[in-house]
Amino acid sequence: MASSFVVGDSFRNKVAELLEKTDSCLPQRLREELEETLGKTEPTTLSFSTARTLKKYLQDNGHPFYLHEVLEESSLHLPEVVKPPRNPVLVARLERIKAKLANEEYNRITRNVNTQEINRNGSLADFGREMRSVKAVVATIFNFLVTVVAAFACSYMGSQYLFTDTSARVLAAVIAASVVGLAELYVLVRTMEGELGEP
Repeated sequence: MASSFVVGDSFRNKVAELLEKTDSCLPQRLREELEETLGKTEPTTLSFSTARTLKKYLQDNGHPFYLHEVLEESSLHLPEVVKPPRNPVLVARLERIKAKLANEEYNRITRNVNTQEINRNGSLADFGREMRSVKAVVATIFNFLVTVVAAFACSYMGSQYLFTDTSARVLAAVIAASVVGLAELYVLVRTMEGELGEP
């Protein structure tokens, strides 16, 4: 935080004029502070308290220049902030806490990740399981088709004793195959629902 000004040549000249006047009733303490300020090497700094005292003196005695004119080329002196050294025990403790929190976060994010599913190529066991499910689906479709075709063939052959016209025999066979196909489809759907765990 600033507590002083870095004064310029304008301040030096006007304060030197003020100090040279023998008739000025400048207080001894203010005179000493100003002489000490002018005697400093560059950068010359003027404390805020000395600047306030000088301002009060200039106002009380009606001098022809004001403090803002005196400090025209001046700037604030901002001292360098010195950071205290960090405690190594505290730094080590903070590093341990950060590592622990990072590990907990990682475990929370990855708790539902199955490492066996990460391998995209899969193993022979996965391949065998997939082949078994494909084989079961192909067998089910083949069974469905054989059942419907057999129902059609049996109905067509058996309807020759009822109908003499071929179109009536085909129509009867299609109706019978459709009924058998729908029944087979119903059983198939119920079986699939049972395998999926639905009621």
